[in-house]
Amino acid sequence: QVQLVESGGGLVQAGGSLRLSCAASGKIFNSRPMAWYRQAPGKQRELVARINSAGSTNYADSVKGRFTISRDFARNTLYLQMSSLKPEDTAVYYCNAFGLSRWSTENEYWGQGTQVTVSS
Repeated sequence: QVQLVESGGGLVQAGGSLRLSCAASGKIFNSRPMAWYRQAPGKQRELVARINSAGSTNYADSVKGRFTISRDFARNTLYLQMSSLKPEDTAVYYCNAFGLSRWSTENEYWGQGTQVTVSS
């Protein structure tokens, strides 16, 4: 069974930086993309950044130039380096991946989320 555990969230002042990590256990499909999503209070969950198996990335327009997603296949870990943080980046950040279920099917998995709060 796949588990995704995020860490690295916290409270930071505007302009500051944080680095989120997502440690994956179980069988993750390295051929499938991994991603970070976020959900602010009263808003829908939105894609922040995605990275595929070849290392190609895409970002939400709101974070381009400020956030960097990376992936360590050896450690089964996904990262999100966040810089020049703004109050509007405040949200719960979720890790997303695809892996093998106990029934030997492909499933989409989510972490429990890590809170990022940016004060003005």
